[in-house]
Amino acid sequence: MFTRKSAYNVAVVGATGAVGGAMLETLARRAFPINELRLLASERSRGKTCPFQGRDVAVEVLTEDSFEGIDFALFSAGADRSLAFAPAAAAAGAIVVDNSSAFRMDPDVPLVVPEVNPQAISRYAKRGIIANPNCSTIQMLVALKPIYDRAGIKRIVVSTYQAVSGTGTSAIEELKQQVRDFVAGTPLSHRVYPHQIAFNCLPHIDSFLDNGYTKEEMKMVNETRKIFEDESIGVTATAVRVPVFYGHSESINIETQTKISAAEVTALLAEAPGVTVVDDPLKQRYPLATNAQGEFDTFVGRIREDESIANGINLWVVSDNILKGAALNTIQIAEQFFKD
Repeated sequence: MFTRKSAYNVAVVGATGAVGGAMLETLARRAFPINELRLLASERSRGKTCPFQGRDVAVEVLTEDSFEGIDFALFSAGADRSLAFAPAAAAAGAIVVDNSSAFRMDPDVPLVVPEVNPQAISRYAKRGIIANPNCSTIQMLVALKPIYDRAGIKRIVVSTYQAVSGTGTSAIEELKQQVRDFVAGTPLSHRVYPHQIAFNCLPHIDSFLDNGYTKEEMKMVNETRKIFEDESIGVTATAVRVPVFYGHSESINIETQTKISAAEVTALLAEAPGVTVVDDPLKQRYPLATNAQGEFDTFVGRIREDESIANGINLWVVSDNILKGAALNTIQIAEQFFKD
């Protein structure tokens, strides 16, 4: 049971990873009211420290006993560790916000984007766990929620252009090394991805399923329906990895239930929480991954009507996948408990 306090004991699980580090930066940037900060990671991080608000905080080894006295446990250590340790954190009384795929489709665990379905958070009590959606789903639904509320959405067709940071630091280093090797004229090697990623596009994120889609693509389908609580929405996705370090981009085509103009969509999104409209193509102003890096908002542009159908809208949506797609959304969920 949540009790409002002036400050909270917070555990960050996976603190030494890319998203864990972004969580620490985001906690500081948003002045999250922290009493005690407990950093947890695997045995190989024993002895490490992480910077937080001008001091170095020691990293502790994650165990089932790590959560005594913790109010919020923010997980970003992969699905296996979440499955192993999140129930223990919840049993110890912590509110768990999990950034992995472990609990997203569990019917007893709310799947939350605060700008989209904050009301779902109240259902956390059954398991003590709230799931953070897939990064690509988050930014898409932040942009589509105002349109869904105004005109309804019958169908979504989305193609993603996802940065290598979504795979982790090893992928960032692989892209850097391939660029160096290309410039030097030496052979390019690959280990993280099945093919060269530098100067290339890979229509392959996560493993392929029997239906020909990847897990990443089906996450967007299933998570969209769960978050909107609408099984009638048709969703089809193609997820592509591109040689960008940070920032996922998406081309989104929607068919609405009732007619809505591009001008109306622009006006709606200009007032939407967590959205910045950048849409002046004649002046070459549209969302770019390089502009979204380090920003909390989701950026939307290229808003135009689909002339091939009666009720169609096209959008270009860009967001920092490590922030809004992971760390920020996790912390925003925790903030709802003492904001509301």
